[in-house]
Amino acid sequence: MTRRTYTCGFDAAIAVMGGKWKGLILSSLGEGPLRFGELRRSVPGISERMLILQLRELEASGLVHREVFHQVPPKVEYSLTEFGHSLNAALAPLGEWGEEHMERIEAIP
Repeated sequence: MTRRTYTCGFDAAIAVMGGKWKGLILSSLGEGPLRFGELRRSVPGISERMLILQLRELEASGLVHREVFHQVPPKVEYSLTEFGHSLNAALAPLGEWGEEHMERIEAIP
C-alpha cells in the first residue's frame, strides 16, 4: 500500500474526517463516551451499517477509541482520543459558522 502525500493541511484534515457522517459522530462523542445504540440515536439518519463503517475508519485513523467490556451482555463504548479531541476543537469554529449562516445555506438552490 502506498502512502498518500497531501498538498496542504486542509487536504490532510479532509482525508481523515471527510464525509457527512464522521463530523457528526465526532461531535456526538465530544460530549463523552457513548455505546453504539446511544451513538446511533445521536446521529439522526445514519444507518447501522454506515455507522459501523465510519467508526471503523475513525478508529483506524486514531480519532476514536473502542473499548470492549468483557461482561454479559457484552458492552462496547466509543470515545474520542486526544487526537479526536484536537480535531473536534478545530471543527468547532466551522460548526459555529454553519449555525450562524444556516438560513442562508438552506436557501441555496
